Amino acid sequence: MAQAITFTKTGAKATKQTTLPKELFDHEVKSYTLLRQAYEAYEHNGRSSTARVKTRGEVRGGGRKPWRQKGTGNARAGSIRSPIWRGGGITFGPTGEENYTKKLNTTAKRRALTQALSLKAAAKSVYTIETIELKENKTKELAQLLAKLDMGRRIIVVVENKTPELTRAANNLPEVSLMQASYLNVKTVLDADGLLFVGKAMEVLATQMEKK
Repeated sequence: MAQAITFTKTGAKATKQTTLPKELFDHEVKSYTLLRQAYEAYEHNGRSSTARVKTRGEVRGGGRKPWRQKGTGNARAGSIRSPIWRGGGITFGPTGEENYTKKLNTTAKRRALTQALSLKAAAKSVYTIETIELKENKTKELAQLLAKLDMGRRIIVVVENKTPELTRAANNLPEVSLMQASYLNVKTVLDADGLLFVGKAMEVLATQMEKK
């Protein structure tokens, strides 16, 4: 059974480690194909289609034939905005209507997430803490607590529900992300150096994964 280092609310290590639920953290990853598909799907689904180029019919100018058809010694040309001319239109460029989304069914998403969590558990990168209590709800307090835990540079703090105070404290820490357990995804998990589950966040995630 996979174990997670547990911290008290003061940041001290607890005497006992937390046994991680095997349905989330005890899956053998024989192939990384599904993980790659889920990772790429997340990135592609967040991509916006903003790039756009002009075709030869949209480029300004080119209405007059550059030179007469025969007798000049040059190749025939009908417009200076032809795609083969410098400054001309683009033939197969982006139109701004491209669809980059990739679909992955719910079962595959959940399986990929359990694989990602299992890899993190195997790497001893999963931690738990009773609760996070900030006296003044300052970024400095949260930064000091996370530095004391020493979980790495990129940290994902997984909570049951976000609070305005904790959100405000985490917003100014560029390498720290605050995320609700129900919104955890493969990309977030794989990119993190450490996953810190606060309170009942792990139970919420387990319940979410069991839903049909």
